[in-house]
Amino acid sequence: MHIFANPARFLSIARPLTPWAGWAGGLLIAVALVSGLFLTPADYLQGQSVRIMYVHVPAAWLGMAGWSGIAVCSLMQLIWRHPLAAVAARAIALPGALFAAICLITGSLWGRPTWGTYWEWDGRLTSMLVLFFLYLAYIALSSAGAERGSNDRISAIFGVVGAANIPIIHYSVEWWRTLHQGQSIGLGGSKIDPSLLWPLLVSTLGFTLLFAAVVLMRMRAMLAEAKVEARLKRMTAE
Repeated sequence: MHIFANPARFLSIARPLTPWAGWAGGLLIAVALVSGLFLTPADYLQGQSVRIMYVHVPAAWLGMAGWSGIAVCSLMQLIWRHPLAAVAARAIALPGALFAAICLITGSLWGRPTWGTYWEWDGRLTSMLVLFFLYLAYIALSSAGAERGSNDRISAIFGVVGAANIPIIHYSVEWWRTLHQGQSIGLGGSKIDPSLLWPLLVSTLGFTLLFAAVVLMRMRAMLAEAKVEARLKRMTAE
């Protein structure tokens, strides 16, 4: 990762990669949603409500993956003082929070016809709500550090400590009795019918590429803003 320590080198890769990731992600999402919403059959138990999973599952995955990315970047900031680590973590936080919120909203909409309630304080739902609040707290901490113009270690430490919630989300359906269904896709295979599975995988890949494009755009914007601020300071000092 130290190859990207130079912002100019990073930008030379990020500029062409951003539109490719964005357009490819958008195309895959369109294909998956059209197929999942209109072409695939309804589930034999959950009926038409199962179609929410083509947004809910990718949102849950990206909410968790986003914080995992923040934790990795925070470690790089604390241990190796990577110059772009804090920028990457800050860039991940907002889209990560957005997908965590989408996960909670779509999960509630899915839960109403399936469980008979929009919300249940079980392990999976509660730990995902905690993740959303962690995102909000991280955004506030990192924004305060950016305004001070410092390489804020507090938000980095918070990013690492908050990662403890990720395994709780993942294993919550195994550790506690819960309304939420168990794991449907794993290393041993899938419990989902192939006709429903392939649009889900395409949707997940599409949203992941879109997420990456948004993060790259935010990193480029932050680096541009820092460059402008540095130039203004030099002009003021002259």
